[in-house]
Amino acid sequence: MPSLLFVCLGNICRSPLAEGALRHAARQQGLELRLDSAGTGDWHIGHPPDPRAIAAARRNGVDISDLRARQVTADDFTRFDHILALDPQNLADLRRLAPAGSTARLALLLDHVPGREGEGVADPYTGTAADFDTTWTDVTAAVPGVLRVVA
Repeated sequence: MPSLLFVCLGNICRSPLAEGALRHAARQQGLELRLDSAGTGDWHIGHPPDPRAIAAARRNGVDISDLRARQVTADDFTRFDHILALDPQNLADLRRLAPAGSTARLALLLDHVPGREGEGVADPYTGTAADFDTTWTDVTAAVPGVLRVVA
């Protein structure tokens, strides 16, 4: 079963939205994928997604309220086929954290959107509900490209 890990900084905004969007699309298409999300930081371990992220997903028919933040572990680099960072800084951090023998393919989420390669999804944490809706739009734009790679 293909496996993907979505990674942002705190794992309460962008990466749970990406996980929820891909989980929803995979379910609709009858695909079995192992999906998870994590943060490079440890500030929010055990916390649910930001209420604004939950609301943005809910406005689009997706429930992410059961997700809980966790930090990336060394095991993630062999447990997952793909680790998709939500921005270039987190991708650089993942490359630095990757232990010897890592097998996961590292990339940016938006590398899967034609014309957006190398771009990051803007962090909505200090923004408004509209910024979370923009994040939802960005992560869902990547879903078809990600599914082409793993399905």
